[in-house]
Amino acid sequence: MRILLLNPRHSSIGSRIPDDHLPPLGLLSIGGPLIDDGHTVRLLDADREDLAPSLAVARALEWTPDAVLIGHSGSTSGHPEARAITRSLKTVHPGIHLIYGGVFPSYHWREVLTQEPQIDVVVRGEGEDTTVRLMRALQDGSPLDAVRGIAYRIGGAPRATPPAAVIQKLDDYRVGWELIDHSQYSYWGGRRAVVVQFSRGCPHPCNYCGQRGFWTSWRHRNPVTFAKEIARLHREHGVGLFNFADENPTSSRARWREFCEALIAEKVKVLLVGSTRADDIVRDADLLHLYKQAGVIRFLMGMESTDQQTLQLIRKGSTIAKDREAIRLLRQHSIISMATWVVGFEQETHRDYLRGMRQLLSYDPDQIQMLYVTPHRWTPFYEIARDRKVIQTDQRRWDYKHQVLATRNMRAWQVMLWVKLIEVALQTRPRALARLFWRDPELRHAQRWYTRIGRRVWFFEISNFFRRDWRTEQGPTLEQFWGAPQAHEENAMVMAKKRTRPSRPGAEVPLR
Repeated sequence: MRILLLNPRHSSIGSRIPDDHLPPLGLLSIGGPLIDDGHTVRLLDADREDLAPSLAVARALEWTPDAVLIGHSGSTSGHPEARAITRSLKTVHPGIHLIYGGVFPSYHWREVLTQEPQIDVVVRGEGEDTTVRLMRALQDGSPLDAVRGIAYRIGGAPRATPPAAVIQKLDDYRVGWELIDHSQYSYWGGRRAVVVQFSRGCPHPCNYCGQRGFWTSWRHRNPVTFAKEIARLHREHGVGLFNFADENPTSSRARWREFCEALIAEKVKVLLVGSTRADDIVRDADLLHLYKQAGVIRFLMGMESTDQQTLQLIRKGSTIAKDREAIRLLRQHSIISMATWVVGFEQETHRDYLRGMRQLLSYDPDQIQMLYVTPHRWTPFYEIARDRKVIQTDQRRWDYKHQVLATRNMRAWQVMLWVKLIEVALQTRPRALARLFWRDPELRHAQRWYTRIGRRVWFFEISNFFRRDWRTEQGPTLEQFWGAPQAHEENAMVMAKKRTRPSRPGAEVPLR
């Protein structure tokens, strides 16, 4: 079959402001197995090219594909664009197979299949094996009820097949790197870059995380094989920076150490950036020199809050003391620390923001990323926030960079101004400015690049808040907006011990 992988344009600030763009790892990860199964596959990255839906449709049809597989890493906020593209595609080419995947459709499959008749099948969960089996069935005309891990219609009604088995050996499926021109993707201020994934999942119980249940369990690639792939991409394609998509690549001290040592042995000069937890950094205090030698230049740490009660509410499992120590240890080993801080919790007051700003200043992170709490329907936190008022009803804005929920004690503009004030305080304090002149050229470049991007985003967000991002004070509750909580489905892709047998082929399997 002729299969087109389509990455829709994303309207988020992170996609449109920087001059750099990273390749869509999720689609490439599906592309490799499809190519190996004998299909002819192409990628249309409408996000990188900033293609409006009409242009994306025209470009897609130029190649006359038999099937279009569409998905975006920011699947909740990317859904409106995916919807517009698929509606136009089906109108122009009614016989085309439209397959939709990602975290959002994996859980909202009922609504997607009910509201979007142009979508033929939703792939739920990991797509490498499921998509190969699905395309074989479509090609052969076989019944879809034998394909695990999908949702489709029977008699016009949405039905889901039993969940697909969790992929335990990630190295059994390769990334289709040949689908991209590496010269078109960069990060870190023009460095040729790709997104990679050492592990999937996270063993920690943070109740606001939209990824934990999707990946079901923490698994990792073979550390040596993974290091060799990074080295090959560097030598053959000039890739110099690798952005880790992992939620928590350092979960296993032994496996992460093995990876660092294997990459050091490859003797390639690369840079690694990603996310981890502060307690992993503190745990690995004696290994951080290996992090640095392997090429780690920045770790983002999801500290989420400087208030211990809030950390307990969201089950972060970290402490203020560990957060502060992790930043100190990273700086001691010349690794940049980026601290994320989430705002928008219901009970916050001006005093909370002032105290939080003071504590962040005492942490002294090299970089700061401010985010707004954005509850997803399938997370346990959604149950806590279900009665809160929605002030942002534009789904494109549900990307962690826009306020979507009302707070009880503060107006939206007050929250926004506190966020902007904290960003300025953190990034213009004398210590932060001094780091623009670090002796290490790589650290100096990184800090200056981030400062330039941050300055552009700072003004853009303020302008958007008052001129474009319309909000409502009389919005629906969260449950009225998205529907009933789905926390019981958070591990929907796991093969549960007790499930009832479908009453007919393709009937939905109970999720608990």
